[in-house]
Amino acid sequence: MTPEDLRTIYKVVLNNEDGEKIISDLEVRFHIHGSTFSADPHETAYREGQRTVVLFLKSRLREQKEPNLNE
Repeated sequence: MTPEDLRTIYKVVLNNEDGEKIISDLEVRFHIHGSTFSADPHETAYREGQRTVVLFLKSRLREQKEPNLNE
């Protein structure tokens, strides 16, 4: 399976009304719109890890730019 195949699967699963609801719920639960800071550095790292997963899912839904072969 290629990376583009996986991107397509993510879009099929998440790029619809139900998928948007799931992403919105994950954003609220896992610190997308707030700070991940905690006085405990381990807790901060844990929260940042949660946040990173949601950011990854959202990145799979964005259109990938075509590589510029002239650069």
